[in-house]
Amino acid sequence: MTRLIARLSLISLPLLLAVPVFAAGDGDGGGVPHLPSLVKWLSLWFHAKGLYEWINVIYAFLTSLIFIFVAMRVYANRKMIPGPFQNFIEMLVEGVYNFLYSILGKDTKTYLPWLGTLFFYIFVNNMWGIIPLGHSPSTSLSITGSLAVITFLFVQYTGLRRLGFVGYWRHMAGLEGDNIRNPVMWVLLPLQLPMHIIGEFAKPFSLALRLFGNITGEDVLVAAFVVLGISALSFMGSPVGLPLNIPFVMLGTLLSLIQALVFTLLSTIYILMMLPHEEHH
Repeated sequence: MTRLIARLSLISLPLLLAVPVFAAGDGDGGGVPHLPSLVKWLSLWFHAKGLYEWINVIYAFLTSLIFIFVAMRVYANRKMIPGPFQNFIEMLVEGVYNFLYSILGKDTKTYLPWLGTLFFYIFVNNMWGIIPLGHSPSTSLSITGSLAVITFLFVQYTGLRRLGFVGYWRHMAGLEGDNIRNPVMWVLLPLQLPMHIIGEFAKPFSLALRLFGNITGEDVLVAAFVVLGISALSFMGSPVGLPLNIPFVMLGTLLSLIQALVFTLLSTIYILMMLPHEEHH
C-alpha cells in the first residue's frame, strides 16, 4: 500500500504541477468576493499588487507542496506495522481504490495514480476557501479548466492506447460490436461522428464549469455570512461578530468533498467509456 501511495503521487506529480502553470497570472477569479487571504494581506503590507494577481497559482502550488510532503514522509518512514500517520494515509488511499474498483475493476491500479491524485488535489483546493487566511483555487476557471483539459487529454490518450488508432475512431463513430454490421449505423455515420466529437469536447467544459460554479458559490456564501455576522454587532463596536458562517462552513466542507468526488467520478466514467467494452462485461 505504501508503494501505491508513492506511485499515486509521483506518477501524477508532473500533471498536478502543470495545473497552476497553465493558470499562471490568473488573478482572483474576476473579482468574486472572498474572505481575506494571507496572500492578499501580504500584497497590501508590501504594496505588491502583482502578488495578489497570482493568488490562485500560489494556493494551487501550496496544495502540490502538501502532496509532495505527505508522499515523501510516508514513503521515507514506511513500516510493516504502520504508525498513525501512515495508517491514516493508507486508509484514505484504500478507500479511493475500493470506490474506483467498483467502476473500473481490474484496471483500477492502472488509473488510480491520476484519479486518486485528482480527487485529493481537488478536495484540498476546495477546502482552502473555508480555511482562515486561505483562498480556493477552484474559484478560478483557469484552474478548473486546466484540470478538465488535462483529464480530457488523458482520456483521449487512454482511448488511443487501449483501442488503437482505428479502434479509437470506430468508437468515436459508434461502430463497435454488432453495430459494424448494422447498415443504419453506417447511414447515420456523417451525423453521429461529429456529434460524438462535439460531445467529447463538451465534457471538459462541463467538468470545469460545475466545479467552478459550486465552489465559487460556496465561498461567496461563507463570506457573505461572515460580513453579516460582523454587521450584526457593529453597533456595539464589537471587534468580532456573530458566528453566522459556521453552519455554512460545515456545509462547505461537505460540498467540497462532494464536488471532488463528482469530478473524479465523471473522469472515471469517461475513462471507462474509452476502454475496450468486452473487458468490462
